[in-house]
Amino acid sequence: MAAVIGSTVGGSGSVEHKVHPAFEQLRSHRIETLNITVEEYRHRKTGARHLHLAADNDENVFFVALRTFPMDSTGVAHILEHTALCGSERFPVRDPFFMMIHRSLNTFMNAFTSSDWTAYPFASMNRKDFDNLLTVYLDSVFFSTLDPLDFAQEGHRLEFDTPTDPATDLVYRGVVYNEMKGAMSSPTSQLWQNLSSHLFPTTTYHYNSGGEPDQIVDLSYQDMLSFYRHHYHPSNATFATYGNIPAHEHHARFEELALKRFDRLEIELPVHDEKRLFSPVRVEQGYAISEQEDTAGKTHIVMGWLLGHSFDLQENLEAQLLASVLLENSASPLMRALETTDIGHAPSPMCGIEDSNREMTFVCGIEGSEPGQQGALETLIEETLARVVSEGVSEERLEAILHQLELQQREIAGDQFPYGLQLIMSAISPMIHGGDPVELLDLEPVLEKMREKIRDPGYVPDLIRRKILENPHRVTLTLRPDDKLEPRRQQAIREALARRKAALTEQETQEIIDRARALEDRQARKDDDSMLPKVDLSDVPLQLPEPECRYDGDSSTSLYARGTNGLVYEQIIVPVPDLSQDDLVLLPYYTTLITEVGCGDLDYLGMQDRISAESGGISVSFSAKGGIDDAQNLSGYLVFSGKALARNRAELTRLLADVFNSARFDEQERIRELVAQVRTRRDQAVTGSGHSLAMGAASQGISPGAWLAFRLGGLEAIRGARVLDKSLDDPEDLATFCDSLARLHGRIRQQSRQFLLVAEDEQLEPMLDDVKELWSGQPAATGEQWRLSHRPYQVHQAWLTSTQVNFCSRAFPTVAVDHPDAAPLSVLGGFLRNGYLHRAIREKGGAYGGGAGQDSVNGTFRFFSYRDPRLSETLDDFDQSLRWLEEENHEAQDLEESILGVIGQLDRPRSPAGAARHAFHNRLFGRTPEQRSRFRERVLAVTIADMQRVARTWLAPENASTAVVTSHDNRELAQKLGLELREL
Repeated sequence: MAAVIGSTVGGSGSVEHKVHPAFEQLRSHRIETLNITVEEYRHRKTGARHLHLAADNDENVFFVALRTFPMDSTGVAHILEHTALCGSERFPVRDPFFMMIHRSLNTFMNAFTSSDWTAYPFASMNRKDFDNLLTVYLDSVFFSTLDPLDFAQEGHRLEFDTPTDPATDLVYRGVVYNEMKGAMSSPTSQLWQNLSSHLFPTTTYHYNSGGEPDQIVDLSYQDMLSFYRHHYHPSNATFATYGNIPAHEHHARFEELALKRFDRLEIELPVHDEKRLFSPVRVEQGYAISEQEDTAGKTHIVMGWLLGHSFDLQENLEAQLLASVLLENSASPLMRALETTDIGHAPSPMCGIEDSNREMTFVCGIEGSEPGQQGALETLIEETLARVVSEGVSEERLEAILHQLELQQREIAGDQFPYGLQLIMSAISPMIHGGDPVELLDLEPVLEKMREKIRDPGYVPDLIRRKILENPHRVTLTLRPDDKLEPRRQQAIREALARRKAALTEQETQEIIDRARALEDRQARKDDDSMLPKVDLSDVPLQLPEPECRYDGDSSTSLYARGTNGLVYEQIIVPVPDLSQDDLVLLPYYTTLITEVGCGDLDYLGMQDRISAESGGISVSFSAKGGIDDAQNLSGYLVFSGKALARNRAELTRLLADVFNSARFDEQERIRELVAQVRTRRDQAVTGSGHSLAMGAASQGISPGAWLAFRLGGLEAIRGARVLDKSLDDPEDLATFCDSLARLHGRIRQQSRQFLLVAEDEQLEPMLDDVKELWSGQPAATGEQWRLSHRPYQVHQAWLTSTQVNFCSRAFPTVAVDHPDAAPLSVLGGFLRNGYLHRAIREKGGAYGGGAGQDSVNGTFRFFSYRDPRLSETLDDFDQSLRWLEEENHEAQDLEESILGVIGQLDRPRSPAGAARHAFHNRLFGRTPEQRSRFRERVLAVTIADMQRVARTWLAPENASTAVVTSHDNRELAQKLGLELREL
């Protein structure tokens, strides 16, 4: 942090730091619980705001957001987000964003469109890399070239099915067009969009900012250009940064690279509160399923209420408190009512508070219902809410909820998403909407006020009455399945395109052909990427240090001292017993259910309250990996995990021990409800994770780990969940299932145990003492050795389901991580994606994504596409990429970029606790620092000849397995491709 040069400003505790002359400092505020200093600045000339979170962290984050308020569903903000990254004034290459992904050591790069803002964030631990990315990002956002051909590629375009043959049909193509076809295939996405459109009849939230496919095709290039000129200006921008680069250094770069070229602009945006309804509204709409699907039990019914401003901290926290009281877990009254009712199968995944918009919404409902049940659901919810108002909520329960808020505030996350970016994302909404970002980040004083308020027994009942029961701005939406909707839609599209084709003049026909040729030429063009900044292998750090571990042999405990900001983490690790295939299939149900059922003398409701009061949550997971030298040699562990505030460390140890020793599987109705919920969640996985599911299906026969992933978490698991859910309607089958879980639990309890403790140094000894005291009297465990026999086989499958897009995959058997060929295969994945697959599958083919990669855990190499309009052509592209590898001349720079990509994954930063867990579990599976160092050295030494050799050795066409997830309309095509049809 820069030295203090001025007096305090902005209130008590504020400090003025070194400030660039182009900016003025508004305030500085220290938040000890987050170990950050929040500094707020304004650009003098344009009025652009800058929020800097100063932290002692090498992972620096940049984020710029523009307020974007589309007033239609053409997806203009979303398509602009894509197109802005396709070339800029200083970097007039075709795709600088994707080119920088593999010229960088970034820990995060992306762009995303929210309902009323568009953001461009990145993160890096390397200062040179950070500066490189900042240069490209600022030029892309404020000086984008917006080429019409990029709009045609990324947004939408009309083309002949064979682009140069006007005798073929007209079709719509485009990356965002296909992305949103995939996204809007999800009933949950349609549910949220339809509910929003009725809760917000007059504001921007009425519209789908991502775009409705049927309306995306109405957007013109000029519309997008006008939207850019109106919204993408520093006067409409909010900058945010996190890390150890001082704010004044950011300011110098912002000013030099962009801001000095702009003056202040008064930008009018349709920012206003929604007009309130004075009477509740009921709506019924349809969503598409295939004609082969049964419509029974597939209706969604939700109720939504419009609440107050999200940026008003008091309103926001009251809404969060209200939602937690009603929905936090199965002991919460409204969640319990929704889980136990026979109106539907499971609570809606939309249950909760949505606070990212200007005004918040509270939503609850059910899925797996039938049309006509709206009244029954409304009665159930209203009666449940009235009962809570009448009976009140105990102070202990409210304290447990505030305890959860405190824990969430303190926890340093960052294992999936940079921690600094998470903080920025929580602060950006109030900045966009006119609130105070510091208030939302510094919750400690506000939580103290809330603790005072909850002492009034009427406080929470009054909130429920005012905000929900007496709030007439309410919408009840029924979304029912319609097996005729998609055929009607497709017929309408075909007829409209046929009419349009018939009306084309000769000149218009030639213009469509010329644009297709021009786009193909542009996509095939090799740009001069030397104008883009880059890091190279000399910038790669030596292997990052491992967190230090201390081992206590008496209790088989590994201890890691880490800066966890007042939290403690504990795990119990046991090897998987020698299970039959039937018992193995039980494992995902066991791990899901064990923390949701009763334990000892407490029923499941009592356990939910205990978990909430004593911990930040507990979970059980199953992990299996092939050996470092043989992917066929599988080992697996069950991991019981928990976290808590340091003051609750002893309670956490007892809680985990009680669940491990005394969980009960005798609450049959509860288990029946939970399996129904598992089934519905798995059913919803296809539209968001179709590429992963396709890769899992293609890999299933290659190794025991791949087979297990397919059976326990893949497409076969989705089918299995449906079969199990249906069978449990029989009381005898339900009793047998519960008995099987209890027997499995008994065998797991007999396994040998080891422990992992992660906390600040002063907490470790007391935690170790707690573990020793609690477990010393336990009977000695007897370990069983798990063996999973597996005979490799090939598959060629097409899985049929309701989807408007495809997910394609091809897999090959390869090697384990310590084999010398694992490194060149790992580099090869990025090399094929960067050099061939991205252009062929995304840019030319119109898919949202595609690529390839080595999975050394399971010994497979996999190609994939995501939200893809094509099928056979994509499978051909997979094959063609290998011919390209062999036949073309390749540059050393392209190889270096692919090596950087692998190193970046190896060096991905984690939270303090996450780094300790990662190191421990690496060792558990034989991934020692020595082995990882060997792999790193091999990656850095890979040559183009190495990649060509391993492709010839391991990726031979006769060894390929293929799987696709597609629609029933592609049944005949799949059969022509030699694929076995599987109904999902």
